[in-house]
Amino acid sequence: MNSRMITLKKIKKFGILIFFWLPVAFFSLLLINNTVPYFNFSNKFSFIQERAVLFLQPIYRASFYVHIFAGMFCIGTALLQFSSYLLKKRKAIHVWSGRVYVAVVLLLGAPTGLYMSFFAKGSGAERGLFMFMALAWFYFTLKGFTTILQKNVLAHKVWMIRSYAMAMTAVTFRVYYIILYLLDVELTKNYELSLWISVLGNLLVAESIIFQRTKHYLNTFTT
Repeated sequence: MNSRMITLKKIKKFGILIFFWLPVAFFSLLLINNTVPYFNFSNKFSFIQERAVLFLQPIYRASFYVHIFAGMFCIGTALLQFSSYLLKKRKAIHVWSGRVYVAVVLLLGAPTGLYMSFFAKGSGAERGLFMFMALAWFYFTLKGFTTILQKNVLAHKVWMIRSYAMAMTAVTFRVYYIILYLLDVELTKNYELSLWISVLGNLLVAESIIFQRTKHYLNTFTT
């Protein structure tokens, strides 16, 4: 590989770091920071006030706090999973944080998300989308786990990218909501658009990354 190719490769990696991973890390940590105050168990938050009747039900209230804890934990943990440094130099961290991520998604995050989807804000279409998100998150994560048990590393990466895309809808939804709010989009319409753009957009980005990585893997394997 000549020096020009090496330089281009370094520039590409730097660009991905600056324009993709740094914003992802920033907004992920911002969401975690904004979620922590909920564990004061105060009723002052607008989300809780809008659903005051639902929060009188112990199962809904418990599901909410379990779900936001699971989401916060998974978003933070998932950042470790895509660190090439940890994978190469500290593989044990990757393995154990991945196991915890899988357990939290399958046992806490996805089930509570599915339950809460029946009471989600919006029309039947939005509730259906929330149900899809919960089921897809569960399925993608389960496939990521079973494929690594089968030593299929490429398939494991593919399914975990999809799983992370579903986890990140909590982050991207808020980014799109703020953008549309600044554009003076009506609040109900803003909520619906932000939700659909977040889910579909995350899936498209995930499939684009999967396509590029699979193509790179096949090119490497055949050369």
